[in-house]
Amino acid sequence: MIRVLDKLLLFLYSIAIGAVAVIAFSAGVYWFPEEWLNNLVHNLYGGDYRWLQATVIIVSTIVLLISLRFLYLSLRRSNASAPSIDQRTEFGDIRISLETVENLALKAASRQKGVKDLKARIRISEAGIEVSLRAIADGESSIPTLTEEIQRAVKSHVEEITGIPVAGVSVFVANIIQTANFKSRVE
Repeated sequence: MIRVLDKLLLFLYSIAIGAVAVIAFSAGVYWFPEEWLNNLVHNLYGGDYRWLQATVIIVSTIVLLISLRFLYLSLRRSNASAPSIDQRTEFGDIRISLETVENLALKAASRQKGVKDLKARIRISEAGIEVSLRAIADGESSIPTLTEEIQRAVKSHVEEITGIPVAGVSVFVANIIQTANFKSRVE
């Protein structure tokens, strides 16, 4: 929710700064008549238009607050350097990155005969690690058998290497490899 709010603030901030830049540019190249600018400044500082003064104060305060928010976000330290799985043992803490788990899953799945072009995505759930694989099969072996072998191999390999339970392995067979049939041509 906070990220959505920050994106909305950044959008509004960009529009406000862009509008100020266009107005400043237009005033700099004399696109506004001098009399109009003098009237605007006169009305802002002492004219009968209190709504103009209130609007300028409110808008500038909002832009200042958004600027302070973005300054804070740029200066604060991020605790999430890389997503990882943290474990505590009797000897200390262990952190295993999700990229490591992803590579372990890809390694185990690529050992299976009949699978090509693998991609993996790792999610952490309460029950353990959830592995999602996208694969292209060779089209010469049974897809249900192939996917079961991949699931079994990935689950056992990741659990054996990391010691973290694998809640599930889902395999999406996106396509099969198109083999070209070349006919021998004798002339």
